[in-house]
Amino acid sequence: MDVLVTERLELRRPVIGDLADVYVVHADPETSRYNPSGPDADEQASRLRLQGWIADWRERGIGYWTVRAGGVVLGFGGLRFHEVGGDEVLNLYYRFRPAAWGRGYAREMAAAALAAGRERFPDLPIVAVVRDINIPSRKVAEGIGMRFDRTIPYAGVDSHVFVLDPGVRPAPNGGNR
Repeated sequence: MDVLVTERLELRRPVIGDLADVYVVHADPETSRYNPSGPDADEQASRLRLQGWIADWRERGIGYWTVRAGGVVLGFGGLRFHEVGGDEVLNLYYRFRPAAWGRGYAREMAAAALAAGRERFPDLPIVAVVRDINIPSRKVAEGIGMRFDRTIPYAGVDSHVFVLDPGVRPAPNGGNR
């Protein structure tokens, strides 16, 4: 699946030409407020991030998307294979430019990602690991039908694990609020 279109968004595999947008989004201290690693230090860090995303798609057939609306890159998100608590899971990720916050884009993208992940990998749990203080991301996870499972230390900070269990379907359209 190279491109997935939702009601308002175009979700497509990232390409190396997305580097400038990856850097703008991931080097912004505001978008990295809840990231224990902080913002990307330089363009090379963003390049390595992007190369990993591109490799995921090539090697596993799933990964994070470049999220666009009206021809503008709003952010990045989707599902990626990850290990949480010793279990292989699909990890839900979303990071958007501050100008896109509060418009339901993360929820819409996340609902599409959960549906795509559930269709391709019905037996894998899908998780979102969210800093305990990150209320907006917690609301996205809850709004798409994920349930709180537990709190774990993750990258050195307490984080909540939200789960969409195998067999559970995500909330349709993410609520588009």
